[in-house]
Amino acid sequence: MAEKFKRITALLGDAAIEKLQKSTVMVVGCGAVGSFAIEALARSGVGHIVVVDFDVVEESNINRQIFALTSTIGQPKVDVAAARIRDINPDADVVAINAFFDEKTEMDVQPDFVIDAIDTVESKIALYKWCVARNIPFAASMGAALKSNPEQIRVGCISKTTVCPLAARVRKMVRETGLPDFPVVYSTEEPDKAAATPGRVFGSIITVTGAFGLRLADIAIKYLCTNL
Repeated sequence: MAEKFKRITALLGDAAIEKLQKSTVMVVGCGAVGSFAIEALARSGVGHIVVVDFDVVEESNINRQIFALTSTIGQPKVDVAAARIRDINPDADVVAINAFFDEKTEMDVQPDFVIDAIDTVESKIALYKWCVARNIPFAASMGAALKSNPEQIRVGCISKTTVCPLAARVRKMVRETGLPDFPVVYSTEEPDKAAATPGRVFGSIITVTGAFGLRLADIAIKYLCTNL
């Protein structure tokens, strides 16, 4: 076992690490939440990572996105993500897909687990349908913006979520489209509406968005170690 994964091997055991190395995880959305999920997967020895996003790094991302640096402004997020994963673990197999995920998206990949870190409800539902059609387990992020208290972050089924307005919209569409229940990371903190400015600029802080991403990675890692 490589020295870089020595400590996680000591914690989880050789069998778990072997499963992680053989696993493929796809993360859709490489922003505030997704970037931290990707970071955790790479540093935990996941051997195959697919990253999907259509956007480029902007200066306004620096406060909360791990791929956002002065040196990466203007670069496609998936390219920055792929380069960072390979820098962490040169043995990792990385597929970068520069695309906006919607109901028309076609991808020739079959991951063992999918993490949803998308912002828009319609794209989230399209991704869930894609996963269900292929029998791929997944976990999703609900609203992390307009929140400042990481102590109120929860993990639960979408059907049991409370408070979060985004979760309410997703929950309604999941019910209407007949999708099965699935795990989500959400917050029971009331959104600070005063932190939303004109032009869809939603206040956010890395201590919350990063925690969302790490919790999502934790769900994926535990699933892979237990079920594969």
